[in-house]
Amino acid sequence: MLFLLENNKHEKNMATQVSTKQKSRRDFLMLASTAIGTVGAVSFIWPFVDSYNPAADVLAGATIDVDLKSIQPGQAITVMWRGKPLFIRRRTAAEISEMQKLAWKGLPDPEADKQRVKKPEWLVVVGVCTHLGCVPLGQKPTDNRGAFNGWFCPCHGSAYDVSGRVRQGPAPKNLEVPPYVFVKEDLIRVGQEKV
Repeated sequence: MLFLLENNKHEKNMATQVSTKQKSRRDFLMLASTAIGTVGAVSFIWPFVDSYNPAADVLAGATIDVDLKSIQPGQAITVMWRGKPLFIRRRTAAEISEMQKLAWKGLPDPEADKQRVKKPEWLVVVGVCTHLGCVPLGQKPTDNRGAFNGWFCPCHGSAYDVSGRVRQGPAPKNLEVPPYVFVKEDLIRVGQEKV
């Protein structure tokens, strides 16, 4: 009888040891499977997440320098910056005077002219209509510049003045003024606010 009790006790100890070994082996297999599954999921998802990063050509255009020497008063140029057209306009004395006198507080997106320019002669805006993203006309002398002699969006009829402020149409905001700085008297760096 004593032998059976001892044997039974020994079998329980053996069963406990086997159970403990199986449990630790099972825990290891679960941990290893989870780790391998996580690595596999991350390596599968990473290309999709990475595709949301800016393209190399966009990153290369993070800042651009624009030489203003050749732009005459009343003339505008278009350059590409971060995949968007950038309108740079050298305003005439008459345009500057008119924009500074304008009662801007009643405009759809009220903003004073002096808030939109660093130097009154130069206006720098992103050339994308704030309504649905069309590119407004007004860079060429032959373009329809709208009733306010600035830019006119042919898609839905929004009109902007020579300060890039929305004056009519469905556009909710003024043309965006990008961060820029005058590096020299006739050279600006777009994409940077301080030298």
